[in-house]
Amino acid sequence: MFINVNNVDLFYEKSGSGPGLVLLHGNSEDHHVFDRLVAKLANHFTIYALDSRDHGQSQMTGAYSYEAMAEDLSGFIEALKLAPVNIVGFSDGAIQGLLLALNKPQAVKKLALLGGNLSPDDFTEEAVAYLREVEKDLSSPVFSMIFTEPHIELETLKNIKAPCLVVYGENDLFKPELPQAIAQTIPKASLLVLKGHDHLSYIVDNDLMYEDLWDFFMGA
Repeated sequence: MFINVNNVDLFYEKSGSGPGLVLLHGNSEDHHVFDRLVAKLANHFTIYALDSRDHGQSQMTGAYSYEAMAEDLSGFIEALKLAPVNIVGFSDGAIQGLLLALNKPQAVKKLALLGGNLSPDDFTEEAVAYLREVEKDLSSPVFSMIFTEPHIELETLKNIKAPCLVVYGENDLFKPELPQAIAQTIPKASLLVLKGHDHLSYIVDNDLMYEDLWDFFMGA
């Protein structure tokens, strides 16, 4: 389905029944990275799997930023009258979720942040070298955004009111102090580090997170 938000046509797939749950993919991906996870979550939630602007089947605007994507997310939630809604954000999607929770706290019920960062400085040197090689293969301006954005101050996370599940792979792309710093700064946050996993392995085409997400969103 398509919906026009902020003069941008956004594509999303709706499935399942139960409380609303919005899924946000990462950079240079689309909603299909969650297909295996959706197959299970749809038994308990009404799933809204969204393609961000300039991704998937959504409109290619050439005007993209994490702030713009977060504004699209806010408009999407408002247009469908979903607030307050549960959100799963992976990588770039986690950044969108953080920005929404900071700027429109009334829109967020609970937030699962999977592999997100606050700044390009959060990448390890090894990760930057790897991502620069990926950039050469993709030749995608949208992908290059990861080297210049976002710019979220750690201290501002103290203002997030929603309960958060903060998730990283043990071998993620980020400096090892980042997960703990985020989880300790958000007032109602818990941290889950997945042993043996990297940035992509626990979520892309994978239902590994099903039980943890079900427990988080359906728990008290």
